[in-house]
Amino acid sequence: MQETYETLALSRPAEHVLQVTLNRPEAANAFNTLMGREVLALFSDLVAEPDYCRCVIVTGAGERAFCAGGDLKERNGMTDEQWQAQHLVFERMIRAVIDCPMPSIAAVNGAAFAGGLEIALGCDFVYASRTARFALTEVTLGIMPGAGGTQTLPRAVGERRAKEIILTGKPFTAEEAFDWGMVNRLCEPGATLSEAIETAKAIAANAPISVRQAKKSIHYGLGMTLRDGMDFEVEVYNRTVPTEDRREGIRAFNEKRKPAFKGR
Repeated sequence: MQETYETLALSRPAEHVLQVTLNRPEAANAFNTLMGREVLALFSDLVAEPDYCRCVIVTGAGERAFCAGGDLKERNGMTDEQWQAQHLVFERMIRAVIDCPMPSIAAVNGAAFAGGLEIALGCDFVYASRTARFALTEVTLGIMPGAGGTQTLPRAVGERRAKEIILTGKPFTAEEAFDWGMVNRLCEPGATLSEAIETAKAIAANAPISVRQAKKSIHYGLGMTLRDGMDFEVEVYNRTVPTEDRREGIRAFNEKRKPAFKGR
């Protein structure tokens, strides 16, 4: 695993927890091509190395912005070919985030606009500061959401609400996002990251194979009929049966102690 990046800051705020900070505060943490490539590289490595950590937190540097979306200064003057080549990086990036085998939490500390909201929606769930604001502004710029927004937002808030958000391009508040089911928890300003870390610690304390398999069952099962999803759940469940962690969990319960899961 690569440990250092130009546009990302990696840290370990708790055991088995990886914090990924979008680190371009001078540009409101907007995505330039390099950041897209680095997020793609990082999450591709996580797909290939699921034992590297047990939970991932994505946040933004500073308190002003989580991520302002694509860097429009870099995009100014791009040819169609250059634009599409950059967008291919972003397309692959969001797929890598969504495909991350371990749970991911977006700790939205400020504005999450356009691609910034899409990266948050690519995580498994979202904690947000009460002062955070959200928007998918692409139609106001002559494009449309293209990093999963037209797919992930309706799954979070429903089709009709998503159409209103995307087709108007208007910002909405953290309170609205919470009421609509897009945000899991509202946090006081300055507390978003610490609350995300506490949840990540709780996830990381559980059996990692079980957590990964449960995430897989939920994610893929939602695209199936109920009957097919239940059949898929059993197949995914069976992966946990022959593990050391399954045996350790039962032993610990009967011995009235905390289990020591190894991910095996």
